Amino acid sequence: MGLFTKDIATFDDLFLHQLQDVYYAENQITKALPKMVAKATDAGLKAAFEQHLSETEGQIARLEQVFELMGEKAKAVTCPAIDGIIKEANETAGEISDKAVLDAALIAAAQAVEHYEITRYGTLVTWAEQIGRPDIATILQQTLDEEYATDDKLTAMAKSKVNPRADAVTEPA
Repeated sequence: MGLFTKDIATFDDLFLHQLQDVYYAENQITKALPKMVAKATDAGLKAAFEQHLSETEGQIARLEQVFELMGEKAKAVTCPAIDGIIKEANETAGEISDKAVLDAALIAAAQAVEHYEITRYGTLVTWAEQIGRPDIATILQQTLDEEYATDDKLTAMAKSKVNPRADAVTEPA
């Protein structure tokens, strides 16, 4: 089922498609986070990525609960947006040799992912309310709250130590 195709005829179809999209995204994120943990050099950043991996696994379980509440099988549809964000992060990280600058790039990449998730979950919460499913909206709101908290944590980490450390790096002579 592609977005804006005949497969999406109703608002319920659109809601289901977006659930499938974010389900795919969360599963891709669980594959990307261990690589980010391995690349990060800042201990706090490593810990934040490890914590978010655990949270993401819980978010996948919540999505599976939502599918069940809707009487649907948990199914993913390819999400080109998350694929692009992850691809760009991998390419950028591969081009950076200085570890302090790499940590700053990893935070930027992680925040791109968080911002994507925030838009998706924010929309899904609103749509769940619209289709008369406050039970589903409540479940999705838990994840949205976690995404905002992760973004705030990454911002604080970037501002307090990672970005200043990266900014102190000078080019080799």
